[in-house]
Parts: sequence; structure tokens; C-alpha cells
Amino acid sequence: MNFRSEELHIPRDFLATGWHIGIKTADLDFGVLHSRRACSAAAVFTQNNFPGHPVVIGREHIRDGRLQTIIVNSGNSNVATGPAGLALARKTCATTAEHLGLPDPSLVLPSSTGVIGRQMPGDVLLGACNSISEHLKDQADFPAFARAICTTDAYPKLASRELSSGVRITGVAKGAGMIEPDMATMLAYFASDAAIDPANLDRLFRAVMDRSINRISVDGDTSTSDTAVILANGASDVKVSFSPAADAEFRALAVPIDPAEIAKIAALDAGSAEFVGVLYEIALELAKLIVADGEGARRYFEVRVSEARDAGQALRIARSIANSPLVKTAIHGADPNWGRLVMAIGKVPDGPGDISRLKIFFGEQALHSENGSDPEVLKTLSAYIQDHREVKMHVALGAGDAQECVWASDLSREYVHLNSEYTT
Repeated sequence: MNFRSEELHIPRDFLATGWHIGIKTADLDFGVLHSRRACSAAAVFTQNNFPGHPVVIGREHIRDGRLQTIIVNSGNSNVATGPAGLALARKTCATTAEHLGLPDPSLVLPSSTGVIGRQMPGDVLLGACNSISEHLKDQADFPAFARAICTTDAYPKLASRELSSGVRITGVAKGAGMIEPDMATMLAYFASDAAIDPANLDRLFRAVMDRSINRISVDGDTSTSDTAVILANGASDVKVSFSPAADAEFRALAVPIDPAEIAKIAALDAGSAEFVGVLYEIALELAKLIVADGEGARRYFEVRVSEARDAGQALRIARSIANSPLVKTAIHGADPNWGRLVMAIGKVPDGPGDISRLKIFFGEQALHSENGSDPEVLKTLSAYIQDHREVKMHVALGAGDAQECVWASDLSREYVHLNSEYTT
């Protein structure tokens, strides 16, 4: 999956690039995303109790809702590296700010991804920060930036749109393993030239992340480095707002969200509604690219749970199905196993109590206790799974009218093989 910069809708006054600095043996391993002007910014981070040092610094720097530059290295996550690792993360921001002429290191957000628990080669990383101006120049090479942040990814992940107002949004993400986000994905960065104040942007970004990137799973593991950030520099002069009232209406929409429903939000003007809809669309596209690229994955699947008592119940059941190794291996083997799905639904403590109301669909074909062992039905459903890269699964609980949705990858021998030899 290759992109060229000219194929993307690059937001005005943003620069980006990536190059090899030597943390990884080969390929790009250091990237920079930079705006010529300070930006409104919002970010969400891992809820893992042992966050990487760049996450600690990132939380500090985002507090005032202003950033200008993001620096990312791959190959080493700078996690569990003690005071030296924290000092290094802080020094990379100061060095970057100095060489880009920024007034304060707090305008720089650092990220690192890769092996956990190994000391970062500080001289190599600081050398990269010292040469940022030389490499960045006037480039808007988002594909190079996307490659530089990859670890076990099979391909870089980018999505880009231009709105009818002229506003542009580009998103870049990485992730293939250690994926079940809790506030963010492994790494995701969004840039826009819309004009939106930090409070509105933070409110919007959290709502969108919670309904897209926070709804994916490869292996049920939440990384120590999860970071998602959005920068909006206002260069288009097109104003966007997202009030608390708009937030409430947006959060009431069932996932996956129909863009037409976003357009109906009374608290949003037309331009803001388009921005919200496109940002959500890009975030969901990147989320699906991550699960589609799950380590060793052959296919990925959507789990939509409807007719739940409330949204919380629907989401817990959807996650139980998506994270079940037995369901994931069944999808990998194109085995429409009724029993495994019933198990995953039934193990949720506050799940439905009446199995007779339960309805399960693969695509449009129903699977239930009466036909769950019918050879012809199983053959039809197995063929459906084999023929689709994205498998659609729908579970109707018959307990209410709430709906939620998550996306997950299958589980293969290749996943086990890759992760059994990851560091040695």
C-alpha cells in the first residue's frame, strides 16, 4: 500500500518527513510532523499503568492545548528505562525546539515505539533532533513520515480528504500488534488547517477516537506507548466548532456512525458537521487499516451488537466476541462456529439471559441454535467468510434498542510465530 504526497490533501503550512537514523537496522526510523505556525492540539494516551517516557512528556506538553511539532522514532519505545530515559525524552524536545526556532520545548510532542525495556541510544536520537532542519526543509512528505513510524506493520497507513470548504485533513497511523487501545491506538497523528480552539478540538477528538480507533482489537493488549494526536493550525481560516451540546448529540449516535446522522446534529453548523464527519471517516479508515494489518492476519471482522439493554452492555459483548481467541481463530479458519459465539456472549456478566432471543448473522445469513449444525448452512457461511477480507458479523440480543460496534483481526499461526521471535 504505497502513497505519494501528491495523492494526499496536505493541510496548508504543514511539513513532514522521515529518514533512517540507525535505531532500526534498516528502513526509516525517525519522523517529524511540523506546522509553520503554532496549532490548537488535542491528544489521548494509553491508560497502561507503565506508560513510556514520551507519553509522560506528551501529557505535560498537551495541557495548554498548543503544539507545533511531533517527533517520532521507531525501533525502541523508551519504556521502563528509568530516569535516563525520561531525561532523554525531555532533551529531545528541547533540542528539536532549538533547531526549529520554537519559543518553548512544550510545543514539541515526542513519541517512541518499538521494543520495551531497552535503553534508547541517546546520541543517535539527539543527533536526529539536531539535523531536523536539514531533513525537513520545505518537504510535506507524509508517506515518508508514515513509513518512519512503522514497526511490524506490513504497510504504512494514511488517509486524507479535502472538504467542500477547502479544509484539509490528513491522518497517519501505525499498529499491527499489541492492539487493544484504551484511549488511543499505538500511534496516530492527524493534521488539519481548520481553525478550531483547543477546548472544542479536545472535545471533538476524544469523541471521535472513542468511536473509531478505540473500537479495534488485534490481540487484546494495550500498549505502553499508545498516543493519538491532532494538530489544527487554522491556515485555511475556516472556523470549526464542537460545543458540549454537539458532543452530547454525537455521542448518542450508534456506532458505526452514519455520516448522514452527523449532518443532522442540531448543535453543529453545516461546515462543522462536515468536518466532524470527515474526521470520523478518516479515523475509522485508519482503525480498519490497523486491524486489517494485524500481525499474521488473513482477514478482519466487524462485530455489531444491536438490541442491547444499553450501549455499555452492547460494547462489552462486542469486545468479548472480538477478543475471544476461539472466535478469532474460527474467523481465520472460516468456521462459523455457533457455540464459540454463544460462549463469548454468555461470559459477559451482565449479558442477556434469554438465549431464545439471540440472533447472529454473518453478512445477511442467520446462524442460530436450530441451524448451527446444518451442513448446508455452515457451508454457505464458511464460503461467505472465505470470500471476504472484511467479515460482517451482527448479533441481535433482543433485550433493548442500543447498538455498538467494534472491529478485530483474526488470529493465525503467523501471529504466534512472529511474536515468539520478536526480540531474539
